[in-house]
Amino acid sequence: MRMIGQRVTRQRVAIAELLEDVDEFRSAQQIHQMLQQRGQEIGLATVYRTLNAMAEQGHLEVFLQPTGEHTYLRCEPRAEHHHHLVCRTCGRTVDVAAPELEQLVESLASSHDFTDVEHSIDFLGTCRDCARA
Repeated sequence: MRMIGQRVTRQRVAIAELLEDVDEFRSAQQIHQMLQQRGQEIGLATVYRTLNAMAEQGHLEVFLQPTGEHTYLRCEPRAEHHHHLVCRTCGRTVDVAAPELEQLVESLASSHDFTDVEHSIDFLGTCRDCARA
């Protein structure tokens, strides 16, 4: 993950490498804890600043949990816009394409004379494994 516009520091590299291994949305606190478990001495404030900068540059997706907490996930670069199904229990995350939703957004924008509309819609539910538990 190339960090354009940011100095490449040991801390930023450690955070980027950790995010390569994470398949679910995680909070800054969780990422900080995971870094500590890997032996990385990085302050929580540095983790927050780095995650926010990476999100602004489009390297991370941000999901606002129902609790109001921001969580972060590195997504593979895609040509098409996509959404996520997120398990509220275990955090399992699945990328989903939703062309019907994209058509709805375009229709809503058009019917209200809006152009250049952006949106972020993710779905929160319970995965099959957690529902069985």
